[in-house]
Amino acid sequence: MSRSQRWARIDVAADPPRIEVPRRYNAAVEFIDRNIHEGRGDRFALVDDNGSYTYRELYHRVNQAGQVLRQAGVQMEQRVLLCLNDGIEFAAVFWGAIKIGAVPVPINTRLTRPNCMKVLSDSRARALVVERSLADKFAVPADSHSSSCRMITTNDGASGQSNLSRLMAAAPVELEAAPTTADDIAFWLYTSGSTGQPKGVLHMHRSLIHTAVLFGQCVLGIHRDDRVFSASKMFFAYGLGNTMTFPFSVGATSVVSAVWPTPETVYNVIHEHCPTIFCAVPTLYHRLLTDSEEITCELPASLRLCVSAGEPLPQEIGRRWQALSGIAIVDGLGSTEMLQTFLSNRPGQVRYGSTGTVVPGYQLRLVDASGDTLGAGQIGELLVAGPSAAVGYWNRQTQTVRTFVGRWTRTGDQYIVDKDNYYYYCGRGDDMLKVGGIWVSPFEVESVLLCHPLVCECAVVGQADDGGLIKPKAFVVLKDPGQACATVADQLKSFACEHLVAYKHPRWVEFLDELPKTATGKVRRFKLRAGASG
Repeated sequence: MSRSQRWARIDVAADPPRIEVPRRYNAAVEFIDRNIHEGRGDRFALVDDNGSYTYRELYHRVNQAGQVLRQAGVQMEQRVLLCLNDGIEFAAVFWGAIKIGAVPVPINTRLTRPNCMKVLSDSRARALVVERSLADKFAVPADSHSSSCRMITTNDGASGQSNLSRLMAAAPVELEAAPTTADDIAFWLYTSGSTGQPKGVLHMHRSLIHTAVLFGQCVLGIHRDDRVFSASKMFFAYGLGNTMTFPFSVGATSVVSAVWPTPETVYNVIHEHCPTIFCAVPTLYHRLLTDSEEITCELPASLRLCVSAGEPLPQEIGRRWQALSGIAIVDGLGSTEMLQTFLSNRPGQVRYGSTGTVVPGYQLRLVDASGDTLGAGQIGELLVAGPSAAVGYWNRQTQTVRTFVGRWTRTGDQYIVDKDNYYYYCGRGDDMLKVGGIWVSPFEVESVLLCHPLVCECAVVGQADDGGLIKPKAFVVLKDPGQACATVADQLKSFACEHLVAYKHPRWVEFLDELPKTATGKVRRFKLRAGASG
């Protein structure tokens, strides 16, 4: 196979950047094999809790994982469910599955047993690769060769017949890539379920390189000497790009940890491995500021860039982080359906409160309820078109038709754009409140409440008053839950009245110990709305 047939031709200097993906194409060859061919085999590709691995070692492990899956009976286009912690095993199995033409399906390691079984059934996986400690979440015999789904576990099992490490150690370190095409399905990601039941999102082989170039290289400016630490996990679209496709596309190093991110564990990793780029969600930045504000002032000198996505970044959090650390947070918007970030601020051009401008290679539209395009200053639903859009949802035709409309993907987010083409988040379509005939953005109200020194987190939804009219209601988590009382609730309402026009301030304040969230940190507003309506 000639070089032009193996991987994409990329011209980052073009406007927009030009990416030519050949018809015969395998994403694992692009991100793994290419680094070996171009002489980066001795550079470190990944650092996890157990050690450091060069690109050559990663290449061998990917090939061995692919061999193990083939020996387990996995064929092209069959799904391989991954329930793995962040680390070398995740990377090896994910890319190994892609290289043999199979379809890896990473899932959240914190799913409950019923949800794990639902995903296993929904995906119809041929193989399941799972942490030994999590195997009880799946009713699949570990050493059953007759089962329709073969389970392979990490660490030593009772007999070791289905142990990933032993199987890989015995497998060849070379593997020919399957004859996949750029338009074949490469992997699935399940949505986080912030609005209900998670759905399997189908992505093609061609999608990964577009996100790595258009956002990773053109916006973040990632290069081969970077060390990227993503607190967001690899099963999550945001974490997958930060951890693997962005750094692997340029031969950089990825730093990962199997430990669930807390302020303490995140700061430990940052200070031990001195990354140059740190990626997290706004909720984590907020916790880092709240729990360890003094440590934020002592970030290593190596850190040049902080990135945020997954949920809107309140401007107060961005400003506080920059004031303490000296590093701006580059906030952007992406989605599982679009794979990665398509709207973002730029390093050196951050406008807090804004989600930034369109990423090169993507197009945006704001539309009203009738689908008509809106202009600057008008609130509408954000539609996006670009080369990383998913094919659709697995076995969900109604939702697919509703979300993917021609070349446009409906985000469900309400935005407003200014004359400089900066976009400002106003809420989800079903989050927007019409109060007194005027649209109110819950995010605007939340941003004000977060400025109050007693507030740790908050979320605003609509609730009907005695007359059946919708008014804002705030659910608030205090920094000190023991202070929750009617007097503090009145203080917060008065504070909001000082900073918002009358119809926007919350009529009710309810205190919670924590907000209901998905595993990726997004607030489950539908649960709050159900509580408010009750």
